[in-house]
Amino acid sequence: MKEIRVKINGKTEVLNVDPKTPLLWILRDNLNLTGTKYGCGIAQCGACTVHLDNEPVRSCVLPIENTIGKEITTIEGLSKVGDHPIQKAWIEHDVPQCGYCQAGQIMSAAALLNKNANPTDSDIDQALYGNICRCGTYNRIKAAIKSVK
Repeated sequence: MKEIRVKINGKTEVLNVDPKTPLLWILRDNLNLTGTKYGCGIAQCGACTVHLDNEPVRSCVLPIENTIGKEITTIEGLSKVGDHPIQKAWIEHDVPQCGYCQAGQIMSAAALLNKNANPTDSDIDQALYGNICRCGTYNRIKAAIKSVK
């Protein structure tokens, strides 16, 4: 165990944890930030996507020690009341079906829109590659992303 300071959703957290512990488990088990989901555990499904210095990363394979000195943003930190433009678009386009993958999808979409306010289908496909939706809501996801202004 080691004392580690990390900045999550704008707040500095002091943790006494194994530095090799994946960020996902720190978020869920130590900080009760359960919006970030466990899907596959091998960074293949995207359910655990968060932002690290505004870049989407898979938290299930990212050791907490690799986040020191960087800004972590989870789905809870995207907006305190769920009114981020991409979250609003998700609702307007009725994107969620089962909803399990949605936090990861939204985090990847938000990162894309931070870099490219008018993405093409190809841009969206590339940015969300690896974010798996077992319900197949990909067309609604694309429509929601394209509707954000």
